[in-house]
Amino acid sequence: MDQRTRAYAAGAAIAVIFLLVQLGALALVEPFDNAGLQAVEDPQNPSNSLVYVGAILVATGFMLLAIKFDVQWVLRAVIIASGSFLALYVFRTVLPPIVTPTIAGSQVHGLAVATAALFALALFVHPEWYVIDATGVVMGASAAGLFGISFGLLPAIVLLTVLAVYDAISVYGTEHMLTLASGVMELKVPVVLVVPLSLSYSFLDASLPDPTEDDDSAEDRESDATGEALGNDGDDDIDESGADDDPLDRDALFIGLGDAVIPTVLVASAAFFAPVGVPEIAGVALPAVTASIGTFVGLALLIRMVLKGRAHAGLPLLNGGTIAGYLVGALASGLTLVQALGLTPYL
Repeated sequence: MDQRTRAYAAGAAIAVIFLLVQLGALALVEPFDNAGLQAVEDPQNPSNSLVYVGAILVATGFMLLAIKFDVQWVLRAVIIASGSFLALYVFRTVLPPIVTPTIAGSQVHGLAVATAALFALALFVHPEWYVIDATGVVMGASAAGLFGISFGLLPAIVLLTVLAVYDAISVYGTEHMLTLASGVMELKVPVVLVVPLSLSYSFLDASLPDPTEDDDSAEDRESDATGEALGNDGDDDIDESGADDDPLDRDALFIGLGDAVIPTVLVASAAFFAPVGVPEIAGVALPAVTASIGTFVGLALLIRMVLKGRAHAGLPLLNGGTIAGYLVGALASGLTLVQALGLTPYL
């Protein structure tokens, strides 16, 4: 298998991860709702989206400060603890309550707690790429399911739109998202998903690319990092100008977990808040299905751009595709544009 084929196979694997996150979120919306896990009192209030965006900005600032002051271990502990908490919601939903000890006067889902603890231990002890990806799927499905039942259609669309704009500004403008990506990759946590181009790849041992580099210098330095990871010395096969660099000559593809989660919020919301009578496909509301298709159209374009050798903002394409797909499905279902956008209560 040549390198180009490996790269596109890795791109297909990313699509599978996205699909698992979306299927997981769709499977969890009803159980999460039955468990009373809706995070807000009024899921139709669009201001919920702005509060969430504010929380993202605060979290981003905290992460950048942790990286700047070289206390990444704190950041790693917080991310793993948060991920285990999200996973606990999933395990409490899907695992049978066969062990329910009483602690401090309350029954505890012992099997779910034990599984979540193993989840955290695996990330602490052996954060290899397959551990990162498996735990990322669980975290992503849980987060998207929770937000899907907590954000009505209008808040979900507002959320995706604002975050797409923010992602574009933070990658192409201020570039602080690239700094953040570079820092969290070193933490080896499921904030960044990893898809290798060969089964011999080890995320624990590999030299990681630096997304903060510009186009001209990135080609030279990324080729050196790739050469080292593949066992080359970086001198014989690659000249100093980078003229022989091949953007496909890489060990693995990387994509942020948020790129899978945020579009899935609208997919889950479209399924959960679909009006009565909307057509369904395999038990899922048509607008949710077309929103999912839109996600994968955006993902295909994103992967094609990334394989040309430069980091790109994912959410403009992913969220844009998801929103467009949702609107196509909503209008095809007989909804008016006002209904599809969730504007009916305001008009």
